[in-house]
Amino acid sequence: MGALLAILAGWVLGCAAQLQQASLWPSLHYAAFCLVGLVISASVAIKNGPLARTIRRANAHASLRMLAYVLAAAALGWGCTGLRALVFQSDALRPALEGVDVQVVGLVAAMPQRSEAGLRFRLEVESASSAGRAVVLPPSLYLSWYSQLQRSEDAASVPFAELQQGARELRAGERWALTVRLKAPHGNANPHGFDYELWLWEQGLQATGYVRATPANTAQGTAPRMIGSTWQHPIEGARQTVRDAIFARVSEPRLAGVLAALVVGDQAAIERADWDVYRATGVAHLMSISGLHVTMFAWGAALLVGWLWRCSGKAMNALPAQHAALIGGVLLATLYALFSGWGLPSQRTIWMLATVALLRLSGKQWPWPLVWLLAMAVVVAIDPWALLQAGFWLSFVAVGVLFASGPGAQGTASLRQKITSAAREQWLITLALAPLSLLLFQQVSLIGLIANAMAIPWVTLVVTPLAMLGVLWSPVWDVAAMAVNGLGQVLQWFSFIPWAVLSVAAPPLALGLTAVLGGVVLVMRLPAPLRAMGLVAMLPALLWQAPRPASGQFELLAADIGQGNAVLVRTASHSLLYDTGPRFSRESDAGQRTLVPLLRALGEQLDTIIISHRDSDHSGGALAVQAMQPNASLLSSLESGHEILSARDPKQATQRCAAGQRWQWDGVDFQILHPQAVDYDAPTKPNALSCVLRISSAAATALLVADIEAPQEARLVADNAPLKANLLLAPHHGSKTSSTDAFLDAVNAPIAIFQSGYRNRYNHPAPEVAQRYTDRNIQMLTSPQCGAATWRSDLPLVVVCQRQVNKRYWQHQIP
Repeated sequence: MGALLAILAGWVLGCAAQLQQASLWPSLHYAAFCLVGLVISASVAIKNGPLARTIRRANAHASLRMLAYVLAAAALGWGCTGLRALVFQSDALRPALEGVDVQVVGLVAAMPQRSEAGLRFRLEVESASSAGRAVVLPPSLYLSWYSQLQRSEDAASVPFAELQQGARELRAGERWALTVRLKAPHGNANPHGFDYELWLWEQGLQATGYVRATPANTAQGTAPRMIGSTWQHPIEGARQTVRDAIFARVSEPRLAGVLAALVVGDQAAIERADWDVYRATGVAHLMSISGLHVTMFAWGAALLVGWLWRCSGKAMNALPAQHAALIGGVLLATLYALFSGWGLPSQRTIWMLATVALLRLSGKQWPWPLVWLLAMAVVVAIDPWALLQAGFWLSFVAVGVLFASGPGAQGTASLRQKITSAAREQWLITLALAPLSLLLFQQVSLIGLIANAMAIPWVTLVVTPLAMLGVLWSPVWDVAAMAVNGLGQVLQWFSFIPWAVLSVAAPPLALGLTAVLGGVVLVMRLPAPLRAMGLVAMLPALLWQAPRPASGQFELLAADIGQGNAVLVRTASHSLLYDTGPRFSRESDAGQRTLVPLLRALGEQLDTIIISHRDSDHSGGALAVQAMQPNASLLSSLESGHEILSARDPKQATQRCAAGQRWQWDGVDFQILHPQAVDYDAPTKPNALSCVLRISSAAATALLVADIEAPQEARLVADNAPLKANLLLAPHHGSKTSSTDAFLDAVNAPIAIFQSGYRNRYNHPAPEVAQRYTDRNIQMLTSPQCGAATWRSDLPLVVVCQRQVNKRYWQHQIP
């Protein structure tokens, strides 16, 4: 038993260690690790082997033997994970195929995801060519087919002229001939941000892109066309049929989206406003097919199979009812997970349930920690990169707590005992997951226990069964929709409670892990004084405050938000956000995706938000940021009646930016240089009204200029404005309409930051503009290459790039 424990622990540790590599080694290195692991294992296992004899002579037989097994398994885990990564990486998209027309024939491999921007779907490549020559592409592509004249986050590389013909309806299993433009997987890199590139890696996707559906394609004979339907991917086809039937039956799209998420796992169908409510009340895990859903489905299926099995004497003679219940529960849960999209959380849960079921069927009585570690090792063997996913740890802890009191333990219990047990389990899960949620997401719902106590039985026993029955008889979906609507109204009322959500700054990893261990101690059966120590262990993480600049200094963080501006400025006790990044669609913007999580992780309370001008790549995330930071004053060049101004409380401070405005925070000077007050009286482009902000300390100066163009630059130079700076936010993202020679000479900054999107449609920064910066030896830092850029006034020649911090081999690196 001890040897198995050492092997399982070593395997998990070895896989986890390999995931910390910044770049992959040659295959021979990983093969050598595998060989070393096998040799050590064999040498220890063979009684007369050289290593076994050495251990016996050392008079520390047990401890050294266990250490040898740990090292052997760790070497195997490291080597196997590295080899798998190399094999997968060998199918990566060739750089020469980025941004060129590629004709692809392939199968729609999954149910397409709909949004106002169009469709997103997965295509399995069968053949491909470019410029009349066959080319090799990654096996699977993640493609977007945009609706007419729509813009979205991934449309940043699509020329406007190509957004003329709307997306066609696609069905899983269809074979299509498409002209596409591809790019390497590339996401935003921000502190505490979502790793989109890791998500694509886990999904087996090595290229993203969009379908070209323009009149030019039609004239050239390369317009998208369906070749025919196939019988491949039948489950995905069935899921799509059911989803379409739900939306056809339920008139309210918001309610239909929740039902689609519960029945077929289409989480994208749930609207953003509903997600906000579910997260605030701690019930988001109930509204998508998660490990909890699959586990509870397995329990219900096991109870049903066991009851039916006991009704047949022949069945009982052939196989005990408990064994039949275990097998039936896991098999039916697997079918449920497949029909709900076979997402990674569902997969992990199925492997865990299957492992524990096989162990019980074998009749072995292992200690629970060993069973838990065995299940973890199996899941990690199938998907090592799951160790880096928040859902892995949340579902693993939750499923482990629930499975410890499975259906077999409750079969003879009274109803009262079952209710009491369920309430206790929910309490334990809430306590155990609270510090983990704070570590992973920097927030936890304080009313989650009450909300879950109401929502879990309602969703599990009412909404989900009704939603599933609707597959057999669609009118039932109307009843399910009413049940969803009633629950939503109660949850929305809960979410309005001011103290509903506790948010904390992201603590250092050591403090966070200590808090997680404290949460575990709290739910263990220990004496009260020892359990109180768990609460003490949680306090440092709860009280943690992110370090701030010293008095008289300031710090800039230029967030990686794609094509747009968003810069966080921090002094010793004040914070300012300059612009809020782009809006991608009605349901998605840089504020909600990037800035709100970033501000939460840093524990920021903004004093001021500056919206330089109305363009959506600068103001798109403002509504989300304002909702999170209701006490922040607003300084902008927005016209009266703009939706951002209309959304503000009249009591909130709102002011127009105008040259001459000036204030000081903690010994740091802030000054507006542009526009002039009279500029608002003359009709002009929004770019010309961009608020220009100069920030200076005794040590250094930064200049943030948004989208000013050559005429505004010329006027600032002619007016002898104080332009000289150590850091420049490049005008208009590097557009050829800005960054004139005279302006760059006047600023004379050694460093310039370009906030632009990867392969953006505008080709920012323009080559001629980049040459001007190069001629002046100005260090150019672009968002695609650097990620989020952090600069401090006390170290004015140093910029920290997020893509170089904790770099990993699956992350896209641009030369």
